[in-house]
Amino acid sequence: MKPDFQRDLIPRDDALHLIGALNAMKDKLHDAALQWELLDETGHVPATPSYSALLQHATEAQDLSRNVLRLTTDFAHSPHRTTHAGSTVLKHLATAATLSSHAAPHFAETAECALALTRSTTPTDRRYLTDRMAIDHGSARAFLRRASESLRDAAKELDDHLGFQRFLASLTRREGPPKPPPPRPGGLHR
Repeated sequence: MKPDFQRDLIPRDDALHLIGALNAMKDKLHDAALQWELLDETGHVPATPSYSALLQHATEAQDLSRNVLRLTTDFAHSPHRTTHAGSTVLKHLATAATLSSHAAPHFAETAECALALTRSTTPTDRRYLTDRMAIDHGSARAFLRRASESLRDAAKELDDHLGFQRFLASLTRREGPPKPPPPRPGGLHR
């Protein structure tokens, strides 16, 4: 293996640790996107949506976003970010950080509409607010889902990188140590 390849490789233990962290965070974002529902079983916004429950979605989305940002910052400070695989991983992490940070404000907007809905008296206002709530909440969940997909892509990049390392290791094992040069004809002369 050439020394240039060695400098561009992320150590196996570091890659495995990061893959574990990425998969755990990906699952949290994905689960939140699936579990945090606004619509009732008939597919409509409830007549009196819970302001506190919706505000809790915003709070938890903010916490998830903060964790994605920390993960991204930690990787951005690591020496691995400069490798070929590392720069791709960082790109996916940056996308996940941006997308996850958009979710909390949309959840907060949904909660604000829920509060306004309790004071609304006209059917037109109520319809506008329920439509806006459905759009904001759906957008927030989509941001979480897309951030989860970016984390999945980052983990896949690292997994592919480990596969490349295994391939390189198998090549070096097959080649074995270099053979000594053949003896020169004529032997030693004195």
